[in-house]
Amino acid sequence: MQALRRLPGVGARSAARMAFHLLQHDREGMRLLANSLNEAQANVRHCSRCYTLTESEICRTCMDPARDHSKLCVVETPADQAAVERTAAYRGLYFVLMGRLSPLDGIGPREIGLARLLERAADGVVQEVILATNFTAEGEATAHVLGEALRRRGLQVTRLARGVPAGSELEYVDLGTIAHAMVDRRQT
Repeated sequence: MQALRRLPGVGARSAARMAFHLLQHDREGMRLLANSLNEAQANVRHCSRCYTLTESEICRTCMDPARDHSKLCVVETPADQAAVERTAAYRGLYFVLMGRLSPLDGIGPREIGLARLLERAADGVVQEVILATNFTAEGEATAHVLGEALRRRGLQVTRLARGVPAGSELEYVDLGTIAHAMVDRRQT
C-alpha cells in the first residue's frame, strides 16, 4: 500500500483498495504489473537527442525522417509530448525538459537541461523553437528564460497560442483566459 501511495493522486484508501483487489482477485494482474514495472525500470531511458523516455538510444520520433527537423517543440514532460502528438497538428521534433523552473523547489536552468536544449537547438538544422510549456506561473517563467537564451543564439522562438477553447461560451470562460485571448488576438 505504501508503494502505491507514491503515485500521484493515490491516497491511503485508493492504495488499500488497489492492493486488496490485486491480492484477493487478480494475482495474475499483480504479476503482470510487477513484471512490467521491473522491465520498464531496467529498459527505459532518456533519448540522447530529445530526452524523452524510450527503450532505444534514440527515440522513434527523432529517428523518423518524415519529421520536420527545422522545428523543435519544447515541452515539460513526456506526457505533454504525447498530448501534442495526439493532435496530429505538429510534425517536427521535440525536446523534453523533464520539469520546469521552480526556484522555491531548487529547480533551476541546470536541472531542466538548459545547456542540453541550447546545444540541441543550435545544431544548424533547427530554425524555429516552439515553447510549449504549461501556462502556469512556473511554465511561463520557464518559457521566458528559455526564450531569452534561445533568442540570444539567433533562433526564432515562438510560444503556443492561448485563448478561449473551441466550443465554449464567453460567459463561462475564466477572466484570465479571456484577457489573454484579447491580448493575443490575431487578424482574421
